[in-house]
Amino acid sequence: MKICIFGAGAIGGYMGAKLAEAGADVSLVARGPHLKAMRENGLRLIEESGESTVEVTASDDAGDLGPQDYVIVTLKAHSVPAVVPKMQPLIGENTTIVSGVNGVPWWYFHKSGTDLEGTRLETVDPGNAQWDGFGPDRVLGCVVYPAAEVIEPGVVKHIEGNRFSLGEPDGTKSDRALALSKALSAAGLKAPVRPKLRDEIWVKLWGNLSFNPISALTHATLDVLCTDPGTREVARNMMLEAQEIADKLGVKFPIDVDRRIKGGAEVGAHRTSMLQDLDQGRPMEIDALVGSVQELGRVTNTPTPTIDAVLALTALRGRVAGLYGA
Repeated sequence: MKICIFGAGAIGGYMGAKLAEAGADVSLVARGPHLKAMRENGLRLIEESGESTVEVTASDDAGDLGPQDYVIVTLKAHSVPAVVPKMQPLIGENTTIVSGVNGVPWWYFHKSGTDLEGTRLETVDPGNAQWDGFGPDRVLGCVVYPAAEVIEPGVVKHIEGNRFSLGEPDGTKSDRALALSKALSAAGLKAPVRPKLRDEIWVKLWGNLSFNPISALTHATLDVLCTDPGTREVARNMMLEAQEIADKLGVKFPIDVDRRIKGGAEVGAHRTSMLQDLDQGRPMEIDALVGSVQELGRVTNTPTPTIDAVLALTALRGRVAGLYGA
């Protein structure tokens, strides 16, 4: 089984290191100083239990690696459409694309079993780049739970979590999903195959939709924005609007909004990924996390006044910083 991780930063690097340690045939696509360091010194992984360095096959050119059984995409959502052409050398007749990207996935309405079957989302797949470039039948969904960071080129620090939930768009437990689950489990990762992955997508999206933009606007950490009465109410209203959309799409939430916010507060003084991107001058993941939910509101004829207001403010904040839009 050949596995390529496209976008081997923090999460991709963590997964790649664990697979390499377990002896899997894994390759990484990365760039810049991080790629140079991995080539020269291997990939160093720091975990609570200790640290290790593994030799990895890494390149910035997919043509060096050839067709794969699985291509696991761990880029930021807004980065994927532009690199679809560069990924083509990795795609053979039976290649599975594993979408480990935050937010509403581009394939959401493929085999959805709803009246919206085949609907495409411009906010996450402008110009249908992924739908046409990969083909939705290749996709296997993935909800990523670990937290990790690249603390210096070639060095990934694992912070918490080791679960990568997998799921077919149609909810079946396919051979390809079970085979990847087995490979990830052999590497010490949790990789359950879920019949209703969209439910998990929405529970994670609840937090990303609200906590990320509010933190970018206020610079508050999770413990603060989830307990301050004003920002907590804004987050709660955004989540309730999103829940109304999800309900119309047949999603079942295993927890309620207040428990989800309480869980965010319990994470502590965490700076969300969007706030980190703003601080470090990196493009902000606004469309996949917030704009996509607004688009789903339009698709399902669901008003989203709080989401609309927060999105407008966050988009302008991103544009002023030169980190969003044209």
